Amino acid sequence: MTLLIGALTLGTILALLAIGVYLSFRIFAIADITVDGSLTLGAAVTGVLLVKGGMHPLPATGAGFLAGMAAGTVTGILQTRFRINALLAGILVMTALYSVNLRVMGRSNLPFLGATTLSTLCEDLGLAWFGAERIDLLGWEVASADLTVLLLMALLVAAVATALWAFLKTDLGTAMRASGDNPQMVRALGGPVEAYRVIGLALANGLVGLAGSLWAQYQNFADAQMGIGMVVWGLASVIIGEAMTGAGAGVGLAIAGAVLGSVLFRELVAIALSFGLNPNDLKLVTAVFVFAALILPDILARLSTARRREDA
Repeated sequence: MTLLIGALTLGTILALLAIGVYLSFRIFAIADITVDGSLTLGAAVTGVLLVKGGMHPLPATGAGFLAGMAAGTVTGILQTRFRINALLAGILVMTALYSVNLRVMGRSNLPFLGATTLSTLCEDLGLAWFGAERIDLLGWEVASADLTVLLLMALLVAAVATALWAFLKTDLGTAMRASGDNPQMVRALGGPVEAYRVIGLALANGLVGLAGSLWAQYQNFADAQMGIGMVVWGLASVIIGEAMTGAGAGVGLAIAGAVLGSVLFRELVAIALSFGLNPNDLKLVTAVFVFAALILPDILARLSTARRREDA
């Protein structure tokens, strides 16, 4: 049960990453590599503020979100103002962020020992809510702190997903989605397509930075390597979500699908690890899964077309 709750918690936290990847990948059709750096940047900024600044976890977490937004803004400016290819702009910022993150942390790994984090606050909340350090849950004994973290992360992700859905339904959000679908039409109507892209990438990477901040507080350390390959993780979550909701689902359902995809994907990883998957192979397996998920719909469509022609 502890493994299950841990996997659910991490999958819920990384749902924010999945939502950010959904914004850049499905709204603007960009596989934004900045994610690999902005995740770590959010964790690094929060860690420094907690460990060296003694800041309360809530504003420190907010700072992680703002740091991710800053990274996304830089990527957007490189794309719109300097006309740099979207993929290359993300690679440039991601590469630069590796050094920035090391500068921010002052080392490659920053433990949060002795610092007050959201996880430590949840220990007190768990005692207050459940009245004991360990409780019985469906016949299994679990730590009240772990259950409290899971509940709070679920509430936070639900609030963020709802707020994002509401934002994308506003005039600005609708214009952003339209600029991603047909930038020429929006530009012809006088819409600032470049500004919409910068805002979208800033928001997407802000959510990724928030995920990094929460993840670091959950595992009690920030590491310079923690963001490597996370854009693939986000893509996997989005693809799983689309498989559950359908590729043509509305915005709200697509966001919910990304959240569910992240949780399910983390559970699949936990099951694979419990059956003996070498953790060193995890990134490779994830990449292969995303590759298969990307090409499978096209293969199935071709096979379906071929069968219809044969029947005709």
